[in-house]
Amino acid sequence: MIRIDQYWLAAEPIDMRSGMESVLAKVVSVFGQAQAHHAYLFTNRRATRIKVLVADGFGLWLASRRLHEGQFVWAEQAQGLGLGLTASQIDALILGLPWKRVSKPVVVGVA
Repeated sequence: MIRIDQYWLAAEPIDMRSGMESVLAKVVSVFGQAQAHHAYLFTNRRATRIKVLVADGFGLWLASRRLHEGQFVWAEQAQGLGLGLTASQIDALILGLPWKRVSKPVVVGVA
């Protein structure tokens, strides 16, 4: 598997016909650069598809996912141009669940 240390959600939608270079250019314009072991997620205007660009330190991976019913829960543009998410929030988002309700993991001490 590809190691991903940080997930970033872009608030503004992109054209799903965009290829590797166009998505990379959008990553650079929104996030400044594509950092190694970071994943950048984009959606279309209807939030029925997502594209994920992953920089693994050696190259780039581009993947897409489409929902046949419903929409992905996405960040509002008012939240800024990019938003960092946890792995559990990404898991919920990819399944089409309300990821905003998933909080950061809490460590509970055992006595």
